[in-house]
Amino acid sequence: MVSLGCTMELSKIKNHLMKPKGVAIALVAQFGVMPLTAFSLAKGFQMEPMEAVTVLICGCCPGGNLSNILALALQGDMNLSIVMTTCSTLLALGMMPLLLFLYCQGFSNLEKAVPYGSIAVALLMTLLPCAIGIFINHRFPRYSRIITKVGVSILLVVFMAVAILVGMTVGTTVFTVTSPRLLGTAALMPLAGFTLGYILSTVFRQNEPSKRTIAMETGCQNIQLCSTILKVAFPAEDIGALYLFPMVYIIFQLAEAFVLIALFRCSQLFRASKKEKQVYHIVESPVEEKKAVSSNSD
Repeated sequence: MVSLGCTMELSKIKNHLMKPKGVAIALVAQFGVMPLTAFSLAKGFQMEPMEAVTVLICGCCPGGNLSNILALALQGDMNLSIVMTTCSTLLALGMMPLLLFLYCQGFSNLEKAVPYGSIAVALLMTLLPCAIGIFINHRFPRYSRIITKVGVSILLVVFMAVAILVGMTVGTTVFTVTSPRLLGTAALMPLAGFTLGYILSTVFRQNEPSKRTIAMETGCQNIQLCSTILKVAFPAEDIGALYLFPMVYIIFQLAEAFVLIALFRCSQLFRASKKEKQVYHIVESPVEEKKAVSSNSD
């Protein structure tokens, strides 16, 4: 989060805040589409109370750092992506407890199981490093690039280490102990977020880079925050195997995002190839006409 903060520039943040249409659309998608999707899936699959609250926490989380990387891979608007991640994380401190309270009314006695104080503390512990990164980049920009490189390096090393350890310790157990309805939810939630985020931005006539960015920001949830909240908020005997749900979610989230990125890159290659052929025909046509004229004159 410190590294993420170090990639932000106050001038670019100010530009998006002064013209907040794209940010507003993304926030509506983030805090409107995803919680409603989580609530609908929990109701549709008739989940148990603890399963429902796990899905709701995931659905109400702000956009994660992973969305910035995926937006970059899709050649999205990186300024919008970073501002959106920042704004959604900041707003989540108030919006997340509010959304959980509102949606928990649909489940009997579920609202009593949500420790709002613990959620607020977990969110604050996530937001503080990001604010430190913004401060460093503003006051000491010469160090921000170094911190970003170090942070990304640590992230990659830790991610690989965690992936290896998880594979060694739990492996296929993640999918074995997770109920089919949770697997279905984990597969449908990010796909719905990507799709509805793109549709919403299209309705409000955003440009193509912004559409792709908003789609990624909507479908990508802060899984680290979700895991932290589940660990801090609930005893191990209560949460049990549900603690693995964010891990299952991120697997489907990455898989679906990579498919979208592959389709986007293939469409780019196809368009580039088609454009080259059009240019070739435009260049060749005058040459052929000249040949035809010269042959007629002969």
